[in-house]
Amino acid sequence: MSIFVKNTVQIEQLYTIFKLHPSIQTDTRKLQKGDIFFALKGPNFNGNLFAEQALDRGAAYVIVDEPLKSNHNRIILMDNVLTTLQQLAKYHRDQLKIPVIAITGSNGKTTSKELIHAVLSSHFKTYTTQGNLNNHIGLPLTVLGIKKDDAEMAVLEMGANHQKEIQNYCAYALPTYGVITNCGKAHLEGFGGIEGVKKGKGELYDYLRKTDGTAFVNADLDYLMEMSSGLKNTILYGQHAGIVQGNVLLNEPYLQVKITKGLAIEQINTQLVGDYNLPNILCAAAIGKHFGVPDEKIKSAIEAYDPSNSRSQLISRGTNQIILDAYNANPTSMKAAIENFAAIKGDNKVLLLGGMMELGDESIAEHEALIKLIDQYKWHSVVLVGGDFAKTSHSYLYFDNALQAKEWYTAQHFTHTHLLIKGSRSFKMETILTEE
Repeated sequence: MSIFVKNTVQIEQLYTIFKLHPSIQTDTRKLQKGDIFFALKGPNFNGNLFAEQALDRGAAYVIVDEPLKSNHNRIILMDNVLTTLQQLAKYHRDQLKIPVIAITGSNGKTTSKELIHAVLSSHFKTYTTQGNLNNHIGLPLTVLGIKKDDAEMAVLEMGANHQKEIQNYCAYALPTYGVITNCGKAHLEGFGGIEGVKKGKGELYDYLRKTDGTAFVNADLDYLMEMSSGLKNTILYGQHAGIVQGNVLLNEPYLQVKITKGLAIEQINTQLVGDYNLPNILCAAAIGKHFGVPDEKIKSAIEAYDPSNSRSQLISRGTNQIILDAYNANPTSMKAAIENFAAIKGDNKVLLLGGMMELGDESIAEHEALIKLIDQYKWHSVVLVGGDFAKTSHSYLYFDNALQAKEWYTAQHFTHTHLLIKGSRSFKMETILTEE
């Protein structure tokens, strides 16, 4: 069966086509025969220019928003390709009668997403955000990737760097449950300060209020308790309150959590580094508990999760132990990582820290505050890389980029050393560990 469409169609008609060709691609280099190609545009690219190429490579249809001189009858012209993608995602979401959990926050949202997915998928067919596809393009693609015939749960990560972004995501993701991991000093430039961060992340709670949804709330964070007030349905977790409670049993080198309430298990031995991951673990356990995942499955799923995405990742190199947490960085996560690293037993400790981005007018002050924090501890070596570290006064080694830091690191021939490598994504601090 084939459907031939010319020019503009309605979303309902496009959805009929999507059901016949339920695979969407936005990059012709990754396109497979039978995909629908959405010709997205950005500041430095225009997918409309690749529409003919997509058809030549076997695309079932291409969606464009610029008129093309072509005889192909499988080109669909819409007003805006991105808006069409999001509208199609909403139409598909309306067909799904499953719990959808949205996760946002300044820190820990990806780790929480992975842990929650691990727990739920141990008992249900669960779809989730792949990698970091948590933005205005990745989120609708994730929603459209949920198969109606077998989906039982979905876990969607929502990244944001300015206000109204989460609100827009909710308009087509339609979450029934939500998690805000925390509100920290991240993307201050876009949000306009810490109160702007709370307002922006709080848009998830705002949506759940309007739709009688349910929020899982970390009871240890007073501001989240305040932000979630007025919600009809809240489920708490934390160290001293909630359906699942626990605390840090050991953090040497991996985090061990003692469960004090809610589960018929005494402890969870994770493969995560850092006591700042405690709330992420309790959140995943609480969500599993709420949805009826057996306690042993919750424990096994969390213990089996092995981070391999430069987030709280412990790497052994010879006699050295390296904490690689280089996917992102902001003042809140940097402080937590440094304090956690300082508390780990060991004499030879080396910090390799990249700059923090998107902090606006507060950037230099936040970098200076970080240096003052570093000054409080004894280190074997401290290396600062790029960004506004260049504009601060300090006595530590400084390099412009990670490649220069790598040359220094390679020349040291460290043994029996603990290292923490962390920085904003743009500095690619993981480069320090790449082998030629």
